[in-house]
Amino acid sequence: MQQESFRVGPFTFTSRLFVGTGKYADFDQMNACLEASGGQVVTVAVRRDVLTPEGGRRPQSLLDALDSRRYTILPNTAGCFTAQDAIRAARLSRELLEGVDNPGAQWVKLEVLADKRTLLPDPVGSLQATEQLVKEGFAVLVYTSDDPIMAKRLKEAGATSVMPAGSPIGSGQGVLNANNIRIIIEYLKEGDPDYPVIVDAGVGTASDVSIAMELGSDGVLLNTGIAGARDPLRMARAMRHAIEAGRLAYQAGRIPKKLYATASSPTEGVIASAGK
Repeated sequence: MQQESFRVGPFTFTSRLFVGTGKYADFDQMNACLEASGGQVVTVAVRRDVLTPEGGRRPQSLLDALDSRRYTILPNTAGCFTAQDAIRAARLSRELLEGVDNPGAQWVKLEVLADKRTLLPDPVGSLQATEQLVKEGFAVLVYTSDDPIMAKRLKEAGATSVMPAGSPIGSGQGVLNANNIRIIIEYLKEGDPDYPVIVDAGVGTASDVSIAMELGSDGVLLNTGIAGARDPLRMARAMRHAIEAGRLAYQAGRIPKKLYATASSPTEGVIASAGK
């Protein structure tokens, strides 16, 4: 089967699974899992994994361990709790990736968090940072809650992709509010069917990925679901199959849910009887 292409801003991919780089035992395990996942986009927390507390680049950073010819790096602003902090981190990421000649310098996964306990997004700060970074030429993929109205406002602000949370970051609870995710997808694709909606955060296992894709999302971004598994390499393979299965199921169209049983071998509507 020919792989279906998937466009996000200036990039086109065949894999719809975006994978993170945190929480692995070492770089060897990380790279093995990235390969097993089939992902083409790898998200990197610039402030945590690349820069020193003083703002310089670490001598041996995560960027050195990644094959920048194989993966498109998606820098993120993880750990930022104000719009200005996130904007500054995005600018630094662009400078760093331009220095290693990676096309990831063109975009950013924007996170502006509200507090350290829930890691939920700050809606006001996210909107402010999106507006500013769009003005500066970034393709902004913005992490948000599952609020459909906020999702619409972020798209109107120029976000390349809106990324609603399935559930809180690292919680492993999966998609808690499927109805809201469906509404977000419907709202953002009205008149713009190719607009990419990517579910981000809370994925715990392969079935969570399939559910997100069956709802009609265009992709899933995850990290802890693989890195935190008992066997990360096996889970990376499972996630790869899950995103493909979920996409195919969405395209195939599930049967409607019914209150009562329907025989799988009906007596009516048979095309021809055995005697004809």
